[in-house]
Amino acid sequence: MLEKKRRGEKIVVVTAYDAPTARIEVEAGVDAILVGDSVGVNILGYAHEREVTLADMAHHIGAVRRGAPGVYLIGDLPYATYDTPAQALASSRRLRDAGADCVKFEGAQPDVVAALTAAGFDVCGHLGLESQHQDVKRRQGKTAEAAARLYADALAADAAGQKLLVLELVPDELADAITRAVTAATIGIGAGPRTDGQVLVVNDLAGVTPRDFRHNRRYGQIGAALRDAVGAYAAEVRAGAFPGPAHGFHLADEERAGFERLIRRE
Repeated sequence: MLEKKRRGEKIVVVTAYDAPTARIEVEAGVDAILVGDSVGVNILGYAHEREVTLADMAHHIGAVRRGAPGVYLIGDLPYATYDTPAQALASSRRLRDAGADCVKFEGAQPDVVAALTAAGFDVCGHLGLESQHQDVKRRQGKTAEAAARLYADALAADAAGQKLLVLELVPDELADAITRAVTAATIGIGAGPRTDGQVLVVNDLAGVTPRDFRHNRRYGQIGAALRDAVGAYAAEVRAGAFPGPAHGFHLADEERAGFERLIRRE
């Protein structure tokens, strides 16, 4: 990732939560996959990211790793699993054991970054919108003072050794200033085009999510296509059109005759 930043090449990141999706994303040419705590609202039916557990994250990281053995995989530390350096280390070991190459967490905690880096972990910071900690999801850093605080937080985490930094829903100018100031590769979501790379939630970009977001662009309509496919299947089952002769098989004549003799004896 840092080599791409140095060469000025954009970094492509997208979320995945299961093996088939991860395999498809690698075939499509992504640079990295994020198994985010967004798994909670997008896959598990939770009302908020705070409900996601460490066991949830390890389970889905393992699935993505099996689907994409060679991809660079970033795993989210869920809410209340990195409040201290010691807790963050224990939680990160679990995600690494599940298959993560890099651990990500929200907020300004340079002491946690330093502890994880010293223990050999790749660390991805996350500033701006913090879904685990903010009930209302809105743009961040809209005032000079708020932007300056985020800028300072980014520099502190960078000095502590972060390798990547997600910037979510912050002004373009702030994202640009941070990107130029830090060594880490910045990954934007709703942060404008001047970050080192971009990340989107796969459910959003593929049209699975019914709600659209300003920071997102729909590159497909998977939700509508799946609904149409299941609807067509249901209609054919009810009409007796599926399954047809091509979808099954028969016993060979001699086996059928033997089977009929056996059941007559019963």
